[in-house]
Amino acid sequence: MTILLTRIFSVFFLAAVILQLLFTPPVSGAVPGKKQLTLRECVDIALTNASAIKKAEHATRLAGSDLLKSYGQFLPKLSVSTGYTPVSLARTYSDPSTGSVVKTKTERVDLALTTSLNLFNGFQDYASLQAAVSRREAAGLSLSRARQIIMYDVTQAYYQVLLNRELLKIARENFSSSQDQLQLTKRQYEIGIKPVTDYYQQQAETANDELTVIKTENKLRQSRLELLRRLRIDPEEEITVAEIPTDSLLKLPRNLDRDSLVSQGLASRRDLQSSTLSAKAAKWEITRAAAQRYPKLDLTFSLNTGGYPYYTTTATDIPPSSYDYPPLSDQISDLTGYSLSLSMNWSVFDGFLTRHNVEQAKINYLNQSLDAADLEHDIAIDIQLAADSYGAAFTQIETARQGLRAAEKAFETVKKKYDLGAASFVESNAAKAALVSARSEYSQATYNLALQKNILDFATGNISPD
Repeated sequence: MTILLTRIFSVFFLAAVILQLLFTPPVSGAVPGKKQLTLRECVDIALTNASAIKKAEHATRLAGSDLLKSYGQFLPKLSVSTGYTPVSLARTYSDPSTGSVVKTKTERVDLALTTSLNLFNGFQDYASLQAAVSRREAAGLSLSRARQIIMYDVTQAYYQVLLNRELLKIARENFSSSQDQLQLTKRQYEIGIKPVTDYYQQQAETANDELTVIKTENKLRQSRLELLRRLRIDPEEEITVAEIPTDSLLKLPRNLDRDSLVSQGLASRRDLQSSTLSAKAAKWEITRAAAQRYPKLDLTFSLNTGGYPYYTTTATDIPPSSYDYPPLSDQISDLTGYSLSLSMNWSVFDGFLTRHNVEQAKINYLNQSLDAADLEHDIAIDIQLAADSYGAAFTQIETARQGLRAAEKAFETVKKKYDLGAASFVESNAAKAALVSARSEYSQATYNLALQKNILDFATGNISPD
């Protein structure tokens, strides 16, 4: 019986193990897939997470609140006040010669409504409104330019990842070729075709190519981290960037009208428009500061009422007496009073404070005007430089393409001669190095065109990741 139970238990245990092996997914070798992002997706993520964008949005929101406050200065001010005194006790002499004291105990309710309207304050409110309008528009333009900066920065980082990935591909192919050549050289040495020095030199060259792969991998890793920095996402997240067809880059317009680009940039640059509006707002601040030299005229209207829910008087020589007041609601309606006043306030001398404020506003306006003029000059220079670099990028591509073709033909010729023993290792290695350099130069020239196009769009204020 014991043996039978043992066998049954063993069968069930074996079946459970088999089922677990069949239905449990393998753990080893399960590598999570990397998330692939396009340039448009990277830009969208950066625009959502960038602190600069959020700060610019906060500044725009604050500028909107300042504009609403400036509008409100033209409206009448309204205030309501109320007071309730539950107990008020006053003592007075009814007859000082006799020392008779009268005590008055009351309960009091007061209501007051006051409104005032400024009729004239030296155009201070008007200047504040105009300055607020300019600042609100400038904040919106600054937000737009902040978005362009993020798009430009992310695009540059994105292309750098693509370039480093292409360079890594070239380095790995070169290393693989070196390994194959090392195996071939080893066999040729063993059968006596090649000297041992060629074998050792090929070993050194293969190790150097492997070191190049390691360095290039590190550069690619750093460029990915820089992209993650701009996206503001978890640096531990594995991502890869989508390829961009380089053939479309060669279809970009080659000949550009620099004068047209400068005119376009001066008309489209959001930061220049924002700087001009900020200078305009600073000019209105001069009028606002100078308003203190003029009199201020206000119109005030007050409405007040009150009543006694309780009123009693007690004297030392007469019995207590209570006044029979009408109901409180009747008192409030019957005792309503109002006043209308026109007041003028003119500060004749304030210790040169107004003069200092006006001078300070003028200096601020002059400085901001200089900043706007400098920015306009810098934009023209930046567009000229970007246009020159953009045109030179096409020439670099053509030169790199010709160099690549020549290097490929030279390498094929020298390699055949080296395999036949008609060329030295130095000649073969030089041809191979020239080919690797030509491939790298062509890749860099191609992506350099994309980078220069992005720089030109940013300089003209026409930045777009598409």
